[in-house]
Amino acid sequence: MVFLVTFVIVYAFAAMVIGDLKLQQASNLVRFIYFAIAGLLWVIPAGAIIWWMEKGGKTRT
Repeated sequence: MVFLVTFVIVYAFAAMVIGDLKLQQASNLVRFIYFAIAGLLWVIPAGAIIWWMEKGGKTRT
């Protein structure tokens, strides 16, 4: 769980910094598209982390 929270915080910070540094001169539409995609893209690795946590937590009977 700590790994998931850490990942989300680091990802959000990295996406924000990249967007701010690389898209300063871009139009509002380009920035909107970038942040929309970056704002949804974290779901894929977070889902994989959650799947891994569920898989590792089950006991075999």
